[in-house]
Amino acid sequence: MSKENKLFGQDLKVINIGTAKFNEEMEIQHIESVQVNWQPPAGGNIKLLNALDLIVDNEKINEANQEVIKRMKEAHPYLIDIGLALDVIPGMHSKLILHSGPPITWDRMAGPVKGAIIGALIFEGLASNENEAVKLIEAGEIEFAPCNEHNTVGPMAGIVSSSMPVHVVENVVHGNRAYCTVNEGLGKVLRFGAYSTEVIERLKWLQEVYAPALKKALSLTEEGIDIKSITAQALHMGDECHNRNKASTSLFYREISGYFLQTDLAKDEIEEVLNFIKGNEHYFLNLSMPGCKAALDASHGVADSTIVTTMARNGVEFGIRISGLDRNEWFTAPANFVEGLFFPGFSAEDAAPDLGDSCITETMGIGGFAMGASPAIVQFVGGDVDDAIHNSEQMYTITVGENSNYSLPPLNFRGSALGIDLRKVIDTGVLPVINTGMAHKVAGIGQIGAGIVHPPKECFEKALLAFTQKYEKETIE
Repeated sequence: MSKENKLFGQDLKVINIGTAKFNEEMEIQHIESVQVNWQPPAGGNIKLLNALDLIVDNEKINEANQEVIKRMKEAHPYLIDIGLALDVIPGMHSKLILHSGPPITWDRMAGPVKGAIIGALIFEGLASNENEAVKLIEAGEIEFAPCNEHNTVGPMAGIVSSSMPVHVVENVVHGNRAYCTVNEGLGKVLRFGAYSTEVIERLKWLQEVYAPALKKALSLTEEGIDIKSITAQALHMGDECHNRNKASTSLFYREISGYFLQTDLAKDEIEEVLNFIKGNEHYFLNLSMPGCKAALDASHGVADSTIVTTMARNGVEFGIRISGLDRNEWFTAPANFVEGLFFPGFSAEDAAPDLGDSCITETMGIGGFAMGASPAIVQFVGGDVDDAIHNSEQMYTITVGENSNYSLPPLNFRGSALGIDLRKVIDTGVLPVINTGMAHKVAGIGQIGAGIVHPPKECFEKALLAFTQKYEKETIE
């Protein structure tokens, strides 16, 4: 018998590549088969393929990307101070309101963002109610800008006004700073667009009581609080430092509490500020975010690099920025809706599109990229433990390196995937994974669930074409 006859005389072991239609026919005939969901590079888009051909496996670009990875890994953020936004954020002024995501005008803003801006104007004393705030805005008296364009990040609506206290985080290796407001806790909060009396009173307490107390405590530290160290430890304790911050907040509480006790604050005031931190499991998110921001800002501006240094959303659009392109050049597309678990009484019809700067954590390789180290997160965002591990593993296909500083125990202590490469995203069709909260589309109702979301692929397609156009022009010149 010939070799060919032996082959066809055996039981078939079928691998079907591409369309699943043939695989379905195998199942009907009870023939065991494996489905491979293959797709052509760049989805078969000729324009994108030509752009990829120009820069794929390019030594100059690869070297630039390694420099970006080096900066990201070497960065070492410390919480060194807290101060009013007007005093510490570059370019801040009394009529400027910073928001999350890429640039957007008032008339296009999402409900939670508009609500938070109204609340900020009331907090600042520029308006006494919603009507006055809207009139002020429509008269052109208020300027808006993305947090990210002012070395700042903000969760959800991300609103920062001049009198709000912000954490000052310094990257001591590269000398740059990043800023973020204090996390208000859960319930009715400004970041979800609430501006009731209780919200404004809490903001004033943060300004008048909490911030001065924390400033005194931080002044007693030799170099501040080591954000990088806390993040690394928390990843070994079940956090991913975006949506789960129980361990990281506890570690921060342990670090800072002793310094509070050394201040000249009254006993009841110390008790009040420590109880605020202890009762707010998401406190560390507003330290994790500027920690990541400080590392990524130091990694931006490396000529010829295709690595993503910003991902952010404003409830209408998702935007990204690329290290090798201009700092204020955003590539945007309509924001997707988050898919996940809703709190009782809410559904997809209630949700606003993807919102907030907090995916700066994923841009730095934690958050959704580190879900494999945070099995408990699936109870919050949906899916199961295998999904969490799969999401972490898949991110290695679109990144340049691994961050040994942030290792993931369930992945045999492999460093988290680091450095989202624009080229790899387009080539593979795999999009960065983000775990995030869901905001109600109506201002002030608050968080209604949590889940998983991906950036729109159009952001990366636009960025690739812009990058190759710039690269081709510079090469010719």
